[in-house]
Amino acid sequence: MARYKLYIEYEGTRYVGWQFQKNMKTIQGSFFDAVEDGFQSNKFEFYGAGRTDAGVHALQQVAHLDIDTNLYPNKVQFLLNDRLPGDISVLHVEQTLPDFHARYSATARSYIYIISRRRTAFGKPFVWWVKDKIDTTSMEKAAIHFVGMHDFASFSDDDPEEKSTKVDLRWIDIYEINDTIIIHVVASHFLHKMVRRLVGVLAEVGRGYMKPDDVKKLLLHKDPIIAKYTAPPSGLFLERVYYGDEIVERGEGSFYCPFLF
Repeated sequence: MARYKLYIEYEGTRYVGWQFQKNMKTIQGSFFDAVEDGFQSNKFEFYGAGRTDAGVHALQQVAHLDIDTNLYPNKVQFLLNDRLPGDISVLHVEQTLPDFHARYSATARSYIYIISRRRTAFGKPFVWWVKDKIDTTSMEKAAIHFVGMHDFASFSDDDPEEKSTKVDLRWIDIYEINDTIIIHVVASHFLHKMVRRLVGVLAEVGRGYMKPDDVKKLLLHKDPIIAKYTAPPSGLFLERVYYGDEIVERGEGSFYCPFLF
């Protein structure tokens, strides 16, 4: 049985998320179909590094595939891409050790969220258009409170697979490029809807409806009001998954942003 590490990109607009759901269009389900057809076998295992929500995209998701084959990695990449829909692409495949696990071996993950200050004819599926004036300086002051080990229960829906709601959030950086605001966030892992709610709260601060220091109160007590601030999935991209001693870079130019307006 060979184990392959796959680097994957996808546009999540047409899908109800990563995780397989019967009779629903999912990223994982598309891979199940491609593997079964390509290898003419249903004896395989396929796991992703994380479960992106409906409508969320990935610039570099990571998965591992266990299957009985002697194919070289580049042949596996070609076989899968030949059968996957056009909005899912395998960027690279490499054979890996049997103890590598796409999810449990990961040491950090990064997301970017894209806010557009203007209406765009080309990027609607990939941004959140905020029509109000938004002050990024206030957003930066609020973002500082999220950094560190915190209980992010207020920023996530209940998830039976998550044993703890504590997350080590390494940093949140905010950049303005033309009419675009880029939010780059890195953490040990992320809870269900966590990034979208962080962004939603930061946007409320930027629009002047909340104060930067209000974030501290939201972290201290679980508050259901945060759910109404959930940012839309369209602007969210899983940017990268880190393993082992890979360096988690910071600063403008350290991340890939495909859509600037």
